[in-house]
Amino acid sequence: MVVVTANVGRDILTTIRNYGIDTVFGIPGTHNLEFYRHLPELDIRWITTRHEQGAGFGADGWSLQTGLPGVVITTSGPGMLNALGSVANAYAESRPLIVLTPGVPLGEEFADIGSLHETKDSVAAAAAVSEWARRVRSGTEAVQAVHDAFEHFRTGRPRPVVIEVPLNILEGESDCPAELLEAKPAPAPAAGDDQLIQAAAEILAGAERPVILAGGGSVQASAAVLELAQLLDAPVVTSLNGRGVIPETHPLAVGATLRLKAAHRLVNGADALLAIGTKIGEAELWWGPLEPSGKVVRVDRLDSQLDKNLPADVGIRGDSRSIVPALRERLAAQSTFDAARPSHASGADRAAAAREEIERESREWSPEIAGLSDAIAAAIPENVVLGADSSQVCYYGTANHVPLNHPNSYLYMATYATLGYGLPAAIGAKLGAPERPVVAVIGDGALMFSIQELMTASQESLDLVVVCVDNGGYREIEQNEADRGIEPIGVRLVQPNWPQLADAFGWEGSTASSPAEVTESIRRAIAEGGRHFIHVPFAEFESKEIDAA
Repeated sequence: MVVVTANVGRDILTTIRNYGIDTVFGIPGTHNLEFYRHLPELDIRWITTRHEQGAGFGADGWSLQTGLPGVVITTSGPGMLNALGSVANAYAESRPLIVLTPGVPLGEEFADIGSLHETKDSVAAAAAVSEWARRVRSGTEAVQAVHDAFEHFRTGRPRPVVIEVPLNILEGESDCPAELLEAKPAPAPAAGDDQLIQAAAEILAGAERPVILAGGGSVQASAAVLELAQLLDAPVVTSLNGRGVIPETHPLAVGATLRLKAAHRLVNGADALLAIGTKIGEAELWWGPLEPSGKVVRVDRLDSQLDKNLPADVGIRGDSRSIVPALRERLAAQSTFDAARPSHASGADRAAAAREEIERESREWSPEIAGLSDAIAAAIPENVVLGADSSQVCYYGTANHVPLNHPNSYLYMATYATLGYGLPAAIGAKLGAPERPVVAVIGDGALMFSIQELMTASQESLDLVVVCVDNGGYREIEQNEADRGIEPIGVRLVQPNWPQLADAFGWEGSTASSPAEVTESIRRAIAEGGRHFIHVPFAEFESKEIDAA
């Protein structure tokens, strides 16, 4: 067997490294070894997860902390297909992700000869859930695909891409000139049309009840969003992906509360709504579409988003990093703007009134979950990264009752809403931001989808806290069944001995059965470091008066 070490695999990884990527996630396999060969020499850290879907979620958590695209290396066939759940998640949540995967050699497409990991059309499967999936035909084309991915992430809606490299290309000699391996410089943030910016500024300047709705596309402009909100004296509601765009303890912050009627009333009462980098997704609008009484200004990188789910009176295509400062400057320059609505309630007063209604409404849903969330909030430091999953304790609890003051600090997937995301995403976040404490609060049903990743955290010697809120299964679905007159079917799950299970994975397992114990356990775990697994039997919280410690 002749092994070519100066091969296309090295060129692809060299290009990735030149863009600043120093960590990749995946599992070595028979067909992807010529990707793995080059990781040590390129000083790229490899994280071996226990499932390829966990690799994708881990890469997502890492990406949220570093601002760089996550990278996953899979093997062919089942490895790549296992990762597609995380690709679909990244697509739904507009997260940058690159999946590198080998494929059958050129000339063996659709051969149906029973080769190892044979798959009918893996690229078509990947294309169905990604921004694009390509099967390249040369090393130069593979490297160019990496450059195209970064251009897409920097200028468009940052959705995942999949690059399949045929085995005889991956393992073959490089055909790339050295200069092609260098990273392309990032373009300046796209500026918006000047006349549209002026029209938007006039709408906002004349508003008496402005509101800002900030999505994930506003995160990179967070400082400018806060300055604009203060200048406008406008309450700020965020999507779940936009949490922390302004600190949630700020007087103008209303939080990621679009799921609540009170937030709808605030937004619908606006005589000018500025929506920045958000699709205003249906998954977060539990009470129907938004219907603001005034004019709507939208800012987004893509024309296709400017009227999605809510038509814009003024739609500005461009990057929030450019457009939000331009709006602020245009407003500040208007001579009449300082006269500022003296006869109307201040933005802080409107935000406070909305928060009060939101608190009341949210606590009526589940006072027990709200009380548990208060106990968690009392324990965590200001710079925490909070992991979440598609669990009741998250979308009823930590999303509303645990304030976060920094962008990308809530690991969540509001649109795709998959189970099993929280633990591997928390692992990736800790790898991406080792200086920040990471606490993942996850329901028992969701945690079982990725429980094997506890071993990944142990192998990497990470300091991590997992709070497993055990309500005995799929409680939300049990309620859905009840609402339809269906007896509980398949939703009440036998539970393991959670602390012992955690111990077996090399964690310190414990149980906390009261709010005070939850708070103290989390505080102690963060202070001690290491891996702490805190089992919270939720039945102990139900039908009790909850007071946070």
